Amino acid sequence: MTDMVAAPKQWPLVETEAPNLLDEQFDYRLPPKILFDGPIYEEIAGKVVKFDPQEALTRDLVITDTTFRDGQQARPPYTVEQQVKLYDMLAKLGGPRGIIRQTEFFLYTKNDRRALDECRALGHRYPEITSWIRADKGDFRLVKEAGVKETGMLTSCSDYHIFLKLKKNRQQAFADYLEVVEAAWEAGIRPRCHLEDVTRADIEGFVLPFVAELMRRSEQVPPELSAKVRLCDTMGFGLSFPGATLPRSIPKLIYRMTHDAGVPPECLEWHGHNDFHKVHINGASAWLYGCNALNTTLFGFGERTGNPPLEGAVIEYIALRGDLCGIDTRMIQEIAEYLRSTGVEISPNYPFVGRDFNTTRAGIHAGGLRADERIYNIFDTAALFGRPPRVSITDKSGVDGVAVWVNEFLGLKGEERLNKIKVHKVARWVMDQYEVHQRLSAITDEELAVQVKDHLPEYYARRPPG
Repeated sequence: MTDMVAAPKQWPLVETEAPNLLDEQFDYRLPPKILFDGPIYEEIAGKVVKFDPQEALTRDLVITDTTFRDGQQARPPYTVEQQVKLYDMLAKLGGPRGIIRQTEFFLYTKNDRRALDECRALGHRYPEITSWIRADKGDFRLVKEAGVKETGMLTSCSDYHIFLKLKKNRQQAFADYLEVVEAAWEAGIRPRCHLEDVTRADIEGFVLPFVAELMRRSEQVPPELSAKVRLCDTMGFGLSFPGATLPRSIPKLIYRMTHDAGVPPECLEWHGHNDFHKVHINGASAWLYGCNALNTTLFGFGERTGNPPLEGAVIEYIALRGDLCGIDTRMIQEIAEYLRSTGVEISPNYPFVGRDFNTTRAGIHAGGLRADERIYNIFDTAALFGRPPRVSITDKSGVDGVAVWVNEFLGLKGEERLNKIKVHKVARWVMDQYEVHQRLSAITDEELAVQVKDHLPEYYARRPPG
């Protein structure tokens, strides 16, 4: 036995008359609530720093959206009409509190500007419409003509970008970026500096000097024009693990921004990419460690592997707050259906909106669903999404799976639900397809409906419409 493994203790079994379903965390009416045992300690710049996740819940955590900017860089452009429709649905999803606080638009084409104007004409307070430009003073003409109050601007901060892409040195980049920021202030526009490739940058050699100077100059302008900072994990290199080193450490990076460069949490935003399958957890970690805004796209569509999925951030927000906070979760499904109608493909097993996200094929899982849907369903998807749990019938479904399917098809609840004996003829037909006829594909809903009509005609006649 190694030093890392302690000898096992004696743990007495605790019997209970009623099941302990951990209701404080797993209230089936909502996504499971995220609870914390206490603070997290991290060594940063030679001192031990305490992070209290509960403190994050006292801040104004928000979601921002880049569906119409980064989200269009990995797909054919949305039409103006599609952008207006999606913007309207984002407003309804985020609710009256503006949980989805902002969204950003390109300004470079006539369609870009028309989409922005038509979205603004809807009159929604949230998401606030902002823009995105290059770090080019000439682009401010477009921003002023569009009449937006805030714009993002590209301020690449790693030497990969400064030396190899921009062909500049650090002093030139430093001066050029600040010149564009000053131009924004002269135009009465709030600048949002996008620190591209920050998780591959020299934090003390360039990022901290630039951001600290940005904050110093922000003190000379009205508060509503104070510069914002977007931390762009452009290649998905960010790490949420305690003990990871800069520039990849999200805890250390955010701490250095808020404590050493003086960026207020409400002026700090996280923008990630999914190259290493960490995009959602990195974004959620940024919230907890001191970054108020999490930048997202619908269903994660974005450059290369995509951005933090907006719907994932919405569910995470509810789980952290333990409350819907005015969010209309059913809009997530409406947005997915609308995008499918435009030709967008969503993987069948994609969380929350995929065709099969709450569909089981395993007989043992179907048995659990038949006993109590909480056993194999993540939360009340019927109430929050309008999508009750389903089973897909294959040779692995067993009688339990057939019973769940039949009861759902017939709309039977509680004591009305049919037991396994009642549906055994339908289940026998299913098994014959595989054992006798050597079928390899799943049984379709249409085929099962015919079998219910043949073997359970009295129930079939009373089934609800649709």
